[in-house]
Amino acid sequence: MKKIITLIICLSVAGICFAQHSKTFDFTEKDGQTLRLDVYFPDDGMSQHPCILFYFGGGFISGARNDSTVVKFCETMAYEHGFVAIAADYRLGLKGAKHIGVFNKKPVKDAIYMAAEDAISAIDFIIKHYKELKINTEEIIISGSSAGAITALQTDYFICNGKGNSEILPGDFHLAGVIPFAGAVYSVNGKVKYKKHSPAPTMFFHGMKDNLVPYKQIKFFNVGFIGSDRLVRQFEKYDYPYFIRRYENYAHAVAGFFNENIDEILWFYDNYVKQGIDLQIDEKVNYIKNAPKVGSDISKKTDLYD
Repeated sequence: MKKIITLIICLSVAGICFAQHSKTFDFTEKDGQTLRLDVYFPDDGMSQHPCILFYFGGGFISGARNDSTVVKFCETMAYEHGFVAIAADYRLGLKGAKHIGVFNKKPVKDAIYMAAEDAISAIDFIIKHYKELKINTEEIIISGSSAGAITALQTDYFICNGKGNSEILPGDFHLAGVIPFAGAVYSVNGKVKYKKHSPAPTMFFHGMKDNLVPYKQIKFFNVGFIGSDRLVRQFEKYDYPYFIRRYENYAHAVAGFFNENIDEILWFYDNYVKQGIDLQIDEKVNYIKNAPKVGSDISKKTDLYD
């Protein structure tokens, strides 16, 4: 009897190991660097799944697709909620850069554009290999934290305006959703406008005290970062679907809240993506249990924009 029980336990563990698996793919090579993505597969026997493509933060200087919090997020979305979850590389364009500021904006712009172009290359790879990856190409959501959130928003901005390398994607392609945790769009034309087609439904998470990735905007003439608050004004004006959660007493710590908002992400998918409901929801949050308030927030204003 003991041997039978032991055998059952071993088979159960083996089944769990089989059900929870990931695979790494090389999706492009740029500037002599091979860029990879880690794909986390649900094991439910289905041939198509919604996809969430996640980008790590780190100020375009550091970070990695296999950071522990990113792995946790992808494993949860894949193994517990039936998504194909993907964590991808992008070139760290500010690594080693010096003297970044108002009068030397080019390194910042180049880093953001490079990251968005790398994200578009990743999406191109996903579309071309959708059968192998078991992905529904009409349900690709892009998300990210901090620099990764900027990358997610900038990618959708490029796709909607025919910018960057977006011409490599099918002409009718559009993202199903964008979920930035403390993100912004880098604009050289003042207000952000979506000219080719409307932006994807977007779920914004941002701290209202954020000075690192601006909650409102930081501009020098028409060039600068357009944050969640200003983007929502444009979404409101043109009747684009959105959800924004404004954290009143928080700064850049909100960039790390993605594992704490899985339920909200699933709700967004069910309503905005799967059912296609055009909602505009604006909410404020005063307090999150065990989350740092602005006084203990790790963020501080740097020379990234000054």
